[in-house]
Amino acid sequence: MDEINKNIDESWKEAAEKEKEALKKEGKFLPPEPDFSFFITTLALQASIFLGQAPNPVTNEKEEDLPQAKFIIDTLGMLKEKTKGNLNSDETTLLENVLYELRLAFVNKVNEAKSNG
Repeated sequence: MDEINKNIDESWKEAAEKEKEALKKEGKFLPPEPDFSFFITTLALQASIFLGQAPNPVTNEKEEDLPQAKFIIDTLGMLKEKTKGNLNSDETTLLENVLYELRLAFVNKVNEAKSNG
C-alpha cells in the first residue's frame, strides 16, 4: 500500500510541475507555493475582512461579521494547539503574533459594540 501511495504522490508531483511549467510559458497566473506561513496569513486576512479592518475584495467595502471573525480566530487557535512542537521558530512567532493581534482587535470590536449598543 505504501508503494501505491508513493507512486500516486510522485505522479501527482510530476503532473503539478508540468502544469506549472505550462502556465509559466503561457504567461498565465502562477499561484504561490503553498506553505504554512502563507496559509496563516491568508486566514488572518479573512479574519481582518470579517473584523471590518480590510475591505471585502468582492464588494470593495468594509463589512463586519464578528461571528465569522471569531470562527477564523478560533481556527487559528486550534492550528496553534495542533501544530505545537512541529513549527519552526518563524512559523511559531507568526502564528502567535497573528493570534494576538486578531484577538485584541476582536475584543476591541466587541467592547465597542457593547458601548455603542
